Amino acid sequence: MIDWMVAEWIAARVAGTGSAPLPDVDLAELATLSEQRVTAYTGLTPAGPLPAPEGVGRREWINANLSSMRRLMDPVLSHARNGLGPMMPVAGLLMGGVASSEVGLLMGYMAQRVMGQYELVLTTEDSDPPRLLFVLENLGKAIQTFDADEKEFMTWVALHEVTHAVQFGGVPWLQGYLAGLVRELMASAEQRANRAGRASSGPAAAAGLPARVSLPSRESLPSREELARMAGALRRGDLIGLVASDGEREVIDRVQAVMAVIEGHAEHVMDAVAPDLIPSLDKLRSALDERRKSQGRMGRLVARLIGLELKLRQYERGKVFCDHVAKAGALDRVFESPDQLPTLEEIEAPELWLERVGAAAPAG
Repeated sequence: MIDWMVAEWIAARVAGTGSAPLPDVDLAELATLSEQRVTAYTGLTPAGPLPAPEGVGRREWINANLSSMRRLMDPVLSHARNGLGPMMPVAGLLMGGVASSEVGLLMGYMAQRVMGQYELVLTTEDSDPPRLLFVLENLGKAIQTFDADEKEFMTWVALHEVTHAVQFGGVPWLQGYLAGLVRELMASAEQRANRAGRASSGPAAAAGLPARVSLPSRESLPSREELARMAGALRRGDLIGLVASDGEREVIDRVQAVMAVIEGHAEHVMDAVAPDLIPSLDKLRSALDERRKSQGRMGRLVARLIGLELKLRQYERGKVFCDHVAKAGALDRVFESPDQLPTLEEIEAPELWLERVGAAAPAG
């Protein structure tokens, strides 16, 4: 029900093209230097060579991410399409137009902002290797906006993205764990689509007639606790949490927790290994924080609607968590096993995680 060609066309128009000069640095040299620094600090050793860094434009970033999204979503969309029954041609056309536009707008908005990405393989059917992407148009714009030294800024971004590559290359179970959580969510969505299909396949639906409409029973109305959870999700801009079932919410919490750790770990490592390479590190951090705070009203609205605002807060908390446990000398224990990963509650209160794994709290 998503026309991926339409979504790509819309995304490309929304993304536009950058006007700032493209950075002129040796990405391979930066990636090699970053890998040396990151592996020495973290103790993580990738099982094989890391992906070669690629400088790409916004259009190529859109194509790469739409391809990944399509591999994840097509099975679910196929179940949903089959569940429409005789209404499939009309309903599929209407819903497909809306969905294609939404995906295109989302990808176009993101393509204007993302600077680097370690593109991870999350489906078992996907034989393509991971990619290490740097969106040159956005990097050039950021360098110009921040009035930053080009070599320092590119080193800063490279350290962050190469840390992700080292994480997944050096922690044998991490990719499979995250892919398993995504499969759980996709399977749940497929089951929901199947149930919707069965509900719409009765005699009335087969005849093309509307099913009998009945008022909801008292038992089917949301409880006070459910209403409170929905209200909280609305306040936070957590639209996924608003529509997810309890089982899906638990899986989503685990996904958010591991992503907060992955991003927080990368931010911590970047700060730890960068000072002698990036003299203006404090200036760059301040500029980036100010950029996030000062984005326009429409940008803030879009960020809330797609969960970006929530994600940024979680990544900030992930860095605070990693900074705290690093002071306790326990950062290397975070990736020992899936059971060692912190929960969302423990990310907010690192002392709980330190107590659970038997590590001493940092002095002071």
